[in-house]
Amino acid sequence: MAKNFACWPESWPRSLNYPSLPVYELLDQTASRVPHRIALIYGGLEFTYGELRTLSDRFALALLAEGIGAGDRVALHLPNCPQFAIAYYGLLKTGATFTPLSPLLSSREAAFQLGDTEAAALVTLDEQYADIQPVLAETRVRRVITTSLADCRGPLTSLLEEQARTATAGLDMVELMRTRHGALPLPEIDPARDLAHISFTGGTTGLPKGVMLTHANVVANSLQVAHWLNGAQVAMRGGRLTPIWPAGVDPVKDRLTAFDHEVALVVSPWYHALGSIRYLNNLVYTGATMVVFRRFEPETFLEAVVKYGVTVLGGAPQLYIPLVHHPDFARYDLSGVKFAASGAAPLPVPVLEEMLEAFSGAVCEAYGLTECTMGATANPPDRARIRIGSVGLPTFDTELKTIDLVTGDDLAPGQEGEICIKGPQVMVGYLNRPEETAKVLKDGWLLTGDIGREDEDGFFYITGRKKDMIIYKGYNVYPREIEEIIFEHPAVQQCAVVGRPDEAAGEVPVAFVQVKAGCAVTAKEIMDFTNPKIARYKKVREVIFMDQIPVSGPGKVLKTVLRQKLAETA
Repeated sequence: MAKNFACWPESWPRSLNYPSLPVYELLDQTASRVPHRIALIYGGLEFTYGELRTLSDRFALALLAEGIGAGDRVALHLPNCPQFAIAYYGLLKTGATFTPLSPLLSSREAAFQLGDTEAAALVTLDEQYADIQPVLAETRVRRVITTSLADCRGPLTSLLEEQARTATAGLDMVELMRTRHGALPLPEIDPARDLAHISFTGGTTGLPKGVMLTHANVVANSLQVAHWLNGAQVAMRGGRLTPIWPAGVDPVKDRLTAFDHEVALVVSPWYHALGSIRYLNNLVYTGATMVVFRRFEPETFLEAVVKYGVTVLGGAPQLYIPLVHHPDFARYDLSGVKFAASGAAPLPVPVLEEMLEAFSGAVCEAYGLTECTMGATANPPDRARIRIGSVGLPTFDTELKTIDLVTGDDLAPGQEGEICIKGPQVMVGYLNRPEETAKVLKDGWLLTGDIGREDEDGFFYITGRKKDMIIYKGYNVYPREIEEIIFEHPAVQQCAVVGRPDEAAGEVPVAFVQVKAGCAVTAKEIMDFTNPKIARYKKVREVIFMDQIPVSGPGKVLKTVLRQKLAETA
């Protein structure tokens, strides 16, 4: 099916040029272009792009000195903080592969991911080390580097001033970097073949899968996001990435966002695909100033928009819902916000309408998944062209289609089926899982498992999820993983986990449990047994007991019936 350009933004290129560059060049190019522009603000600490490049170089030198380099995998077990950005670009400069490790994971989950990637090094916060240390002996991690959020109050900046610091025990990040100077021997990287990321996503089997992304995948998707907002073509001139606009276009006045002009509020976790691509690499490439938060607090968020003159926002709907419902929302002047992106789950229409009323610019719903690096579609960057309820148009060089769930045949506009994606951002495959890879990559198309339709103008709508996935505050929760743990309880005969709609969280996990004959167990006992074994965002919020879990003839649990029961009792 040919791509529909009927509503393509006027004067936007239909295809981008993708330079063959490693991911770290997104930082180095910007640091060369605007070395003195503020790159990152964190709790009063500020780094310029030139300083961020210098610190990433020094971290790369420190890793090389510890024997970590090309071919290794380095896990970042960090929240959003300056050390994350420094370590991310630094490890890529050694030729190593980035593998994010959410601080919200249980030790059991973290051990699995470290083992699956065979990570050689782990970078973690000192306050998190006690939680993960007991499982490290089960992995191949040979270097553990710790850092402290307290370092953001002086020691980290002292590296730029060469001030002395009291030595600390172990492999301390600041101390490792302190003596590292000189030229960095950059690795030979083939962007089309060498892996930049191994990011984990769940599955219907309950076991998370490592998504393998090359440097070319990450660079392509970062450029697709950036250029969708400014309508420029990409060129290499004198060894530098250069945006090119059509004749007569003023890149600042005539576009929604501009290079080296924007201020973005960053709360989406960098250890997620949405965070690492849209709210790190995209912002770094475009020279935005990133005001970074470790966690989301509505009032602090609103205060920061005004304080820093924020022009760009982004996150899941569960970020925007508490904002517009905050009692003082109308008191804040948010008219300077040019662009607010929403992804990971549908944005309620009333919330979107309130945002459009408060912001001067566009509120853009988009769609993607880890298997396509991050993004595949977006609404046009023009509030007059936004199609409410839609996730937008396929972005540059990206094709989407829907196929019949049974036959696999292509469907016409208006017909609902499984969404499939083709483009330069689609993953290489799943780490160590060739059979799982073969199920979702067919003839260049990624079968997403998401259900949707296309309208006559080429806009796509997501209407359901083939995988029964629950989305809690933007986090993906896979029921089978929770079910397998509940099944371990000796009193449980049968169970099923489904999502209950929740205005604040999106969805929350609810467990239906059938107890074995002759056994007795309470809802609290089930939750106390299950929840310590999983990340906080996956925790079961309610247990409902049933005499019989409904199943089909072949024995498949009828989750549609369970969702209907939840709706009836809401």
